[in-house]
Amino acid sequence: MICASSCEDERESIAPGPNSGQRNIIKAVDISSYPEIALSNANYYNALGEVEPLLNILKEEGINTIRLRLWVNPSEGHSGFQEVLAFSNEVKAQGFKVWLSIHYSDTWADPGQQSPPMQWQNLSFEALADSVYQYTEKVVRAIRPDYVQLGNEINSGLLHPHGHITDNQEGFLQILEQGSTAVRTTSSGCRIIIHYAGISGAEWFYDIVDSVDYDIIGLSYYPIWHGKNLDSLSVTMQQLSTIYDKDVVIAETAYPFTLDWNDYTNNIVGLQEHLILPEYPASPGGQSDFVRDVTNRVRTVDGGIGYCYWGGELIAWKGPQATDASPWENQALFDFSYQALPVLSFLGGGE
Repeated sequence: MICASSCEDERESIAPGPNSGQRNIIKAVDISSYPEIALSNANYYNALGEVEPLLNILKEEGINTIRLRLWVNPSEGHSGFQEVLAFSNEVKAQGFKVWLSIHYSDTWADPGQQSPPMQWQNLSFEALADSVYQYTEKVVRAIRPDYVQLGNEINSGLLHPHGHITDNQEGFLQILEQGSTAVRTTSSGCRIIIHYAGISGAEWFYDIVDSVDYDIIGLSYYPIWHGKNLDSLSVTMQQLSTIYDKDVVIAETAYPFTLDWNDYTNNIVGLQEHLILPEYPASPGGQSDFVRDVTNRVRTVDGGIGYCYWGGELIAWKGPQATDASPWENQALFDFSYQALPVLSFLGGGE
C-alpha cells in the first residue's frame, strides 16, 4: 500500500478509537473560501489587533486541523482540485492536519442537493462507480489528507439518482464502498469520515452505512436546523459511538456573534428565533459560550474526538455593498473589523 507522507503513522495514532484510553482532540476550522478571499487582499487581525496571516492566527490559537471542501469541476475554479491541492500544501507546511471534504459534485452538496458533476451525469452506474474510485484515489494520492470525508451531509445519499439513499440504497452503498476502497488502497493512515447533517434520524442513517468500511461518524449541528437541545446532541453522540463502535466528530457547527450584517448579502442566520435563548445570545460572549459548551460535550462522549467550526473565514470580503459575498459574516471567527473574536480561544483551547 502507498502511505502518504502526511499519514505515515498508523490510523490509530492520528486519533484513537472509542475504546482507547487516550484521545488527540481534532480542533478544526473549515476555511475553504480563504483562497478566494485572499485574492481581495483582505486583512485579518489577531487578538492583539495586529494584522497577521489567517493560518498564523489559527495556529497560535491552538487550531490543529483545517477542513477543506473539494468540488470536481467548479465553474469558477474555487474549491477545485488545483486550488485545494495548492492550499493544502500551504496548510501542511504550517503544521496543520488536513481534513478533506469530497463533495462529489461541481457545487454544494448537502441534504437538499447531491448533483453529480457535469462530466459524470450521463455515465452508466458501473462507469460512475469507477469514476468515484479513480477520482478518490487521485485526490487522496495528491493531497495526502489525514482525514477524508466521503461526501458532504449525505443524509439523502450522493450522486443522485444512482446513489439516492431510499430510491437506490444498494447503489448508494456501492458508491460509498468504492470511495472507501480507494482511500484504503492509497493510504494506510488517512481516516475515513461519513458525514450526516443533524441528530434526528442519525441512527437510521448509520444503520444503513454500517457495512461500509469507515472510521469516524461526522455530524453537523446548527441550532437553526438541528434543534436547540444540547442534551439531545450529547445523547445522540454517545449512542452512535456506543452502537457502532466508532469515533465521533462534530463535522460542522457555528453560531452568530451578532444578528447585524456587514454587507448586502442575505445572512443565513439573522433572527432571534434562530438562536438558543436565553443561554446563548447573538453576542461575542454568546458565541463563545455556545462553542465552549458544544466542544465540552464532545469531550465527554467516550468516542468524541473533535469538532470543526464552519465558515470561520467568511468575513464580508467584497465590501459593504456586495450582494454576492458572505451570508455568514455574523458567524465568522472575526468581527466586522476583521478582529479575532474570543470564540477562537475556546476552539483551540486545552483538553
